[in-house]
Amino acid sequence: MDKSIDVTLKGTMAEVIDKVTEALKGQGFGILTRIDVDTTLKTKIGADFRPYVILGACNPGLAHQALSARPDVGLMLPCNVVVDQVADGECLVRFIDPNAMMTFGDLGADTTLQRVGAEAADKIRAAAAAL
Repeated sequence: MDKSIDVTLKGTMAEVIDKVTEALKGQGFGILTRIDVDTTLKTKIGADFRPYVILGACNPGLAHQALSARPDVGLMLPCNVVVDQVADGECLVRFIDPNAMMTFGDLGADTTLQRVGAEAADKIRAAAAAL
């Protein structure tokens, strides 16, 4: 099973992050967190790293269903999306596949989580396809 849904896009980090945010919004996801990994590494340990951002995306309705069924699924939330500048003017976008998240422990055995995970995966794939 693939762990991510990958798309390569032309554009600056800011442009690509805006496109990703809008594509996710179209599927009911909002961005809860943003980690600028390159800035954090520079600040904390003085290390240089290419532009690399981790976005924490959440569809509140799906998150509510999942957490109501199994509170421990919170360990896997929100859905991470990585925007990695792989070349000048080119970014690799990696969306976590929610189905892969269900392989953690016994989460995949829960029928409610199977349904919610499949719906989340469909929405993430639709967002990726919209890019």
